[in-house]
Amino acid sequence: MRCDNSPISVAAEDPVLRHDGLKDDTYGEAKRFFALTDYQLHNVLCYCHFGSTMTAEGAAQRVRALIPGSSSGVFARAWRALAG
Repeated sequence: MRCDNSPISVAAEDPVLRHDGLKDDTYGEAKRFFALTDYQLHNVLCYCHFGSTMTAEGAAQRVRALIPGSSSGVFARAWRALAG
């Protein structure tokens, strides 16, 4: 599943993330380091959502969507209102 220039391989090359403990560019390491579920990683990485290539902007949007409170759309506001 590894590929060059994927969101995981780009993250693994970042010196700050490496310093903070990201060991390599494997799926399991990304799951561990970022404390994500398989479902979350699937939403960020799987080609079934965006085809065989993904832009950096697309990857960033998907990662930001995982951060609680980061979305500003009507559904995000409704979720925050319901979730408390």
